[in-house]
Amino acid sequence: MTEPSPAVAAAIEGELRLLDPAVRARAELLAELLHPGFREIDSRGRHWTRETIIASLTADDAPRPGPLTASRMHGVRLCADLVHLTFDTEARGIRSHRSSLWRLTPQGWRLYFHQATPFADDPSAEEWGPGAPTAGRAG
Repeated sequence: MTEPSPAVAAAIEGELRLLDPAVRARAELLAELLHPGFREIDSRGRHWTRETIIASLTADDAPRPGPLTASRMHGVRLCADLVHLTFDTEARGIRSHRSSLWRLTPQGWRLYFHQATPFADDPSAEEWGPGAPTAGRAG
C-alpha cells in the first residue's frame, strides 16, 4: 500500500486527534481542529455547528464515551484545499460509517463537514477504498 499524500496524512492526523477523548473534552483543542464553517450530521440525524458541538462535547455533564476505535480509513484529495476521508468507528459496541471533509486554511487543515451513519455487520455490503470492487457502484 502506498503512503498517503501529505494533505491526506494531515487530514488523517486531525481526524485521529478528534477521536481522542482528551481532545474532545477541551474547547481550545477542538477549536484548533474545526473550521469556522463546520457542520455535522451525527449518527442520530442531529445537525451541529462548530459552536454547538464544542459546547456539547466540553460541557461539565457531557457523556464521556471513552475512546473511539477507527478502522478502514481512506482519504482522497479532491482538489488543492479539500480532502475527503471515509472510515468506520466503534465505541461500546456502536459502529458507524463516517465521512469527513477537511479544508486547508491559513492555519492548516480544518474539519469542515462530518457525517456519521450507524451500521450493523452486513456481509453483502460493498467495501470502500483502493482495490474495492466497482461493479454496481454509481459514478
